[in-house]
Amino acid sequence: TIGQARGIKAIEFGLSIDIKGYNLYLEGPTGIGKTIYIRDKLKTIAKDKPIPDDWIYLYNFNNSNEPNAVSLPAGVGKQFAEDMDSFIQTIKNEINSAFNNQDFEKEKANIQKDVEEKKIRLIEKLNKDALKQGFEIKNTSSGIYFLPMIDGKTLTEDEFNALDEKTKNDFEARSVLIQQQTIETMTKIKELEKKATEKMDSWQNNIALFAVTIQVNELRNKYKKFTKIQEFLKNVQKDILTNLNDFIEDEQKPTAPMSMPRQETQKPWHKYKVNLFVDNSTLEGAPVVIDSNPSFYNLFGKLEYENSFGTLKTDFTLIKPGLIHKANGGYIVLQVRDLLAN
Repeated sequence: TIGQARGIKAIEFGLSIDIKGYNLYLEGPTGIGKTIYIRDKLKTIAKDKPIPDDWIYLYNFNNSNEPNAVSLPAGVGKQFAEDMDSFIQTIKNEINSAFNNQDFEKEKANIQKDVEEKKIRLIEKLNKDALKQGFEIKNTSSGIYFLPMIDGKTLTEDEFNALDEKTKNDFEARSVLIQQQTIETMTKIKELEKKATEKMDSWQNNIALFAVTIQVNELRNKYKKFTKIQEFLKNVQKDILTNLNDFIEDEQKPTAPMSMPRQETQKPWHKYKVNLFVDNSTLEGAPVVIDSNPSFYNLFGKLEYENSFGTLKTDFTLIKPGLIHKANGGYIVLQVRDLLAN
């Protein structure tokens, strides 16, 4: 920099203009130390500049193709990402603990026992009504059959065909009534099963809600200053209750043979992860980024893809930053020749 007093003064003046749209261009012969000088100058200035925010990407529950970018004070982004990883594991453990104890199994058995007893009473009533009408009901895997009876004896097909027409017509008329009663009974049984399922779901949701609310409220209190995180946590809680069955481990579920791999469905808790896009937790002052490979993706980031059973897929966790993002709030130094070559 000997003999470059005018140039140095111009650099210092340029660096003092902290307004969007202003950049510096340094020109001179190769090998005179322009890059080293500007690097050292920027690092000195950057130490006294404020540390820029972290940036994270969160899952958008309203539109999965448009993840939410959220800025947080330096260090808070990394902390929130770690807290959400811990939250996911804790919630899985809490829910499984709640649904794998004796009280849960006992209440589940009581609900099932109650509906089975009511179903038995309905079937018994249907059988009694059928006997009064002269029929025996046979319930098989292929359907329900009504077998005509005379004097307590079930008739074979040949015996029924041998009856006079008046008796056969009488049986057919009565069978219509029994069929109608059967339809009504089956409808009542389905309604019982539906109500039992709703009761079980409601009870499970209440148990899960208690476990989830405690954990979510801890995070809400910790990050109460950040509106977007509050909204995100609200959606996470709602999503957990919607996908409760995925959190309950079931060792009885059949597994596919090793020779027949199938595409694994993404678990709901993947949506609760945090993509720590820009982490400024270790910075002291503003960032200074110097690079000699200003390719498009190196500058502006990219969306990575994963191969899953021959299919390429991506999501918000695979958005990767570029140098522009890392230098945001600070300085980036590029070689113009390399920039133009790319």
